[in-house]
Amino acid sequence: MKVGIIGAGIAGITAAISLAKRGFDVTLIGPGIKDSNSYLAQAGIAFPVLDGDSIMAHVVDTLHAGKYLNDEEVVWSVISKASEAYDFLLSLGLKFETNETEGGHSFPRVFTIKNETGKHVTKLLYLRAKELGVHFIKGKADELAVKHKKAYGVFIEGEFLKFDATVIASGGFSGLFKFTAGSESNIGALTGDAIMKGALASDLEFVQFHPTGYIGKNGVFLISEAVRGAGAKLITGDGERFVNELSTRDIVARAIYRQMQSGKTVYLDATGIENFKKRFPQIYAFLKKDGLDPSKDPIPVSPIAHYTMGGVAVDLWYRTTIKNLYAIGEAMSNGFHGANRLASNSLLECIVSGLEVARTIARERPRCRDVKEPAYHGYEQGNLEALRETLWKKAGIVRSAKNLREGLRKLEGIEADPRLKILARGVLECALAREESRGSHYREDFPVMRKAFERPSFFDGRCRL
Repeated sequence: MKVGIIGAGIAGITAAISLAKRGFDVTLIGPGIKDSNSYLAQAGIAFPVLDGDSIMAHVVDTLHAGKYLNDEEVVWSVISKASEAYDFLLSLGLKFETNETEGGHSFPRVFTIKNETGKHVTKLLYLRAKELGVHFIKGKADELAVKHKKAYGVFIEGEFLKFDATVIASGGFSGLFKFTAGSESNIGALTGDAIMKGALASDLEFVQFHPTGYIGKNGVFLISEAVRGAGAKLITGDGERFVNELSTRDIVARAIYRQMQSGKTVYLDATGIENFKKRFPQIYAFLKKDGLDPSKDPIPVSPIAHYTMGGVAVDLWYRTTIKNLYAIGEAMSNGFHGANRLASNSLLECIVSGLEVARTIARERPRCRDVKEPAYHGYEQGNLEALRETLWKKAGIVRSAKNLREGLRKLEGIEADPRLKILARGVLECALAREESRGSHYREDFPVMRKAFERPSFFDGRCRL
């Protein structure tokens, strides 16, 4: 039985390892591990496994960060499997360096390695997958092969590859915004493709903006929350502190945005952190390249698009509404994060969803009979920059009905891949329909949470809230 996994991040490789161990013929398609957001993940993985911590405490923190829009059953399901995910990594020989507290956590449960955890975990998983005989295809899956709401595999550069089960693990769509520290290839083409071919998406309006992005000479980078956890302070140019640095990301990002709107530059002052270079080697390296020494110089920061809570809607078993098509990691949405992702829950979700989808496929053993090749469209990307500019300006950190409607009008006139346009439209329409502020979604014309909207949104070409 053949399984095709699209995406070489932690979710995809975990699923590949778990399926290969069960004897499945697994092919993993992706541009390479270094192009995944998992590889770029700095801080760590949240595991409630230490004395004094508990699954319950972690669940409560997750629900609080998600502003109670989370699916509680999913939250319990994922966090109760955290110890299994932890043991899975240790069984591969991974050694964590330390555990830290991050914004929104009530306990130092974020396990990290040199503040470049994603790099170490991804490399180790990749080597184990190779040992188990997983086939790696370096390239881009440009389209899902779907016929009559059943998945038959994927197309790579127009060539049809048939699989009995197809798993989308291609990440989120933060690359659809002008400024992002993630992989720029994460624009959600396969999410849009799945929607156009009959899959349901959910919670597309919830886009997390990381408060401390660094827009430098050599690109956009992320300054991890762990730097604030280690004592760095957010200040304006005149040295004034204006926010609790360890509040959840939505609060910190909006506080910085407001200072910037009033004409002030915002800095992260990390000069009080001892051994910055040793503790945060990745961050130190890109700052040094731009001539900044974090032990002496305050670091200019700005919020950037970072993580998308929404994606292809899945059930508890990571099944989409298209038969034989599954989705895991940031590509999917099942209500785990609610309206706002709790820091370092994403890599936990990647590992748990990878292990769980393997169980689902092993249980269901889907089969695809020979079929006449599904239609291939060969879409051109088109004017991606216009899409990015529109979402950044009209569906950014602070939203309003006026801006969202303007965004929808602008979208009509942009010549771009229809799959990217339908995804952008889903973000704008669902943000317009959600007349409240909740978590990462902030409406200046509806600045409070409203009980009437304490439910997820769904999008199938039209927003349903």
